[in-house]
Amino acid sequence: MKPVVSEKMTDQSEKLNRYGFVVKFTANKIEIKNAVEKAYGVSVDSVNTMNYGGKTKTRNTKAGLIKGKTNKFKKAIITVADGDVIDFYSNI
Repeated sequence: MKPVVSEKMTDQSEKLNRYGFVVKFTANKIEIKNAVEKAYGVSVDSVNTMNYGGKTKTRNTKAGLIKGKTNKFKKAIITVADGDVIDFYSNI
């Protein structure tokens, strides 16, 4: 589980108590909820998930055209209860 730190997610965390995480592709919502509650000590209200497929990439090199693919991943948006805060920036 890796936090998503971007302008959009920072804005949502300040206003709506929502936090984003990149999670294991096979994880379900119950597993994600339990992992966040255990890791950060907050109570989770809801979990929304999004699946992203890998993109194909091509580039020209001296050896010729190289084709590859980026990894697929799952993103989870966690809504925590009012009053609970997850602090990604502290050095605890």
